[in-house]
Amino acid sequence: MRSRRVEPAYFRAEKGKIALSARTLASLARAVLEKGRPFRFLARGFSMSPFIRDGDILTVSPVLRNGLTVGDVAAVAHPVTRKLIIHRVTGLAGDSVIVHGDNAASLDESIPRADILGRVTRIERNGRDVSFGLGPERVLIPRFNRLRRRAWLRPLLNVLRPVIKP
Repeated sequence: MRSRRVEPAYFRAEKGKIALSARTLASLARAVLEKGRPFRFLARGFSMSPFIRDGDILTVSPVLRNGLTVGDVAAVAHPVTRKLIIHRVTGLAGDSVIVHGDNAASLDESIPRADILGRVTRIERNGRDVSFGLGPERVLIPRFNRLRRRAWLRPLLNVLRPVIKP
């Protein structure tokens, strides 16, 4: 009788890739970034669509505690779930950073600065760099999102599609 191989709950191997749980990914990212090194991983989810898409490869770089500005895209260890999330900084409030997903219906979240892991500095899609959403326009995106008017997004994307779709 063959024994069945049971893999630990914190990762699984699939098609030559190792999929980590969101908590384990956050812990690994923290460990790498605290050493001053960038951290690369495959993004999963749709909360930052269309600027960051499911399957994009993100590079997160270390950031000083006070080094984030409104419009930056931050990697965060969620204070309750401890899962890694990638959201845009929409405000700064003392010892907290306010973040929100560009495509998220949920409200902005206040995150303690200690839970900010780093800043997204590179997005790769289909082997090419995508910079739209990380450049100067990053400051306008949270302003529009704060208005809670999603109607602005679709027309803007139609005009900018050649720039953001590699």
